[in-house]
Amino acid sequence: MALPEYFLQELESRSEISEIISSYVSPLRRRGRNLVGLCPFHSEKTPSFNVYLDSNSYYCFGCSAGGGVVNFVMRIENLDYIEAVKFLAQRAGMALPEDSYDDSSSRLRVRIYEANRAAAKFFHFALYEPQGKAALDYLHGRGLSDGTIKHFGLGFAPSDRFALGNALERQGFKPDEIVAANLAYMSKSGTGLGGDRFQNRVMFPIIDLRGNVIAFGGRILTDEKPKYLNTNDTLVFKKSNNLYSLNNAKKFNAKTDNGSLILCEGYMDVISLNQAGFQNAVASLGTALTSEHANLIKRYADEVYICYDSDEAGKKATQRSIPILRSSGIKVKVVEIPTGKDPDEYIKAHGDNGQAAFKNVLSSALNDLEYRLHLLRGKYDLNTNEGVVDYLSSAAEVLAGLDSPIEQDKYSSVLAEEFGVQKDAVLLQVKEKSRKINRKTRRDEIKEMQKSITTQVAPINSRQAVISRAQKAETCVLAYFIENPDKFAFLQNKLPPTAFASDFNRRLYSYLLQKAERGENAVLSFQGDFTMQECSEISRLRAIFRVDIIKESTFFEYVDVMLRQAQKPTQSDVAGA
Repeated sequence: MALPEYFLQELESRSEISEIISSYVSPLRRRGRNLVGLCPFHSEKTPSFNVYLDSNSYYCFGCSAGGGVVNFVMRIENLDYIEAVKFLAQRAGMALPEDSYDDSSSRLRVRIYEANRAAAKFFHFALYEPQGKAALDYLHGRGLSDGTIKHFGLGFAPSDRFALGNALERQGFKPDEIVAANLAYMSKSGTGLGGDRFQNRVMFPIIDLRGNVIAFGGRILTDEKPKYLNTNDTLVFKKSNNLYSLNNAKKFNAKTDNGSLILCEGYMDVISLNQAGFQNAVASLGTALTSEHANLIKRYADEVYICYDSDEAGKKATQRSIPILRSSGIKVKVVEIPTGKDPDEYIKAHGDNGQAAFKNVLSSALNDLEYRLHLLRGKYDLNTNEGVVDYLSSAAEVLAGLDSPIEQDKYSSVLAEEFGVQKDAVLLQVKEKSRKINRKTRRDEIKEMQKSITTQVAPINSRQAVISRAQKAETCVLAYFIENPDKFAFLQNKLPPTAFASDFNRRLYSYLLQKAERGENAVLSFQGDFTMQECSEISRLRAIFRVDIIKESTFFEYVDVMLRQAQKPTQSDVAGA
């Protein structure tokens, strides 16, 4: 039974591998950006079982067991693939798709990717046409260089309400495909296009981690409303599961071993920070931060700097985001920009010193608890006893929401010392408010537990042996391609499958090319399309040669090594190279 990619993607996002594995492996301890523990699949005294949070995968260097979250459940619960998927779906409260589904949906997803890519090229070209002068002037006026404009693929949607739709139809796209991508509306008669969704707007392509254009944001150049217009949810795009420029931030963090992200409000803030050297900046896409966003962030960062506007709306958004991020185990700091400017304005105001000035702002960021207490202080007159009592009561409620008793104790001491009250009195109020919160949490947990179902099925089928004799170059190229499917065009033109000496590596490479060409996520389907042992081999590639170790320049060198090896006359020459 084949499962749609959208379902597997959502199942992965709702099935945090550390949470799944920690119920079977205890304790899991952090080691750098990974978690380690004693392997549940073989006996060992020294932990060699690694959990990789950024890729939602695991690998044991002792017994070579490895894979993704579905694969882990298959092994640990002795289930086959579909039953493991059902197990996780039930845990996540998801309904499994029907046993047979219309393959036309998969084909339509591919066409949406292609239409979006064509639209991005159309918009970017239009930006440098006479009709795009006002939009280009706007971007230059915001301090963006042509290099930055090209890097982000910025463009312009013409005022002609049929410009894009007509251009896409000329390229062979059908009206229903264009409408499915939310690039245009269907006419009232339903026989053709009724007009483009984006008109007279500066366009911001939204690109996923695989390099696909999945949606657009558009800023109006007049006083019309709405100021910003975003693509609605489609088969390939869901606002709550994507962050603007995460593709750039992921690459930047991998190169620099940076474990943080800067969370901004809008496109221009992210682009301005990128241009100033802060390429780990991201933004949500026309929606408030969600738990899905937080789970996505957790895979690529241990710490987040919230850098929203300093106005009232920005403060409220910051306070809403803090508990969502904390609940996912992310360290949170809050950036307060002097003079109330947004990041874009602040950097431009400091000219050539913009980068240094913003670094200073980051270094002075408050942690999330200090920020929340700081905001509370402004609501009370602390020169009066009544104001102090009310403030301490509100502060105790903030502390009550913390999971860490150490944090509660530490900040109770700070508050008690500052206002000359007994620490025990502050802690007493914190614990009373904690009890109220915990009672509500327990009620919610009971409701969730009542929904859960445990299913046992027959053991899985026998495994297929895999013999891998790939050389280091092959291994590194495959590992890099798995994590960077945007290298598809380069590899397709440069490196034929016949350049791989190993049968398995050749088959895996062909599979990756096929998935990338279709705009599909290969990582999501490994567990359904390869055997258990083959998945372990794929996990070994990813575990030993992680993307943060292989530089892009090294990847290109290994491709050249493979091409030279493939040109040698005998197989023994290739094996001995």
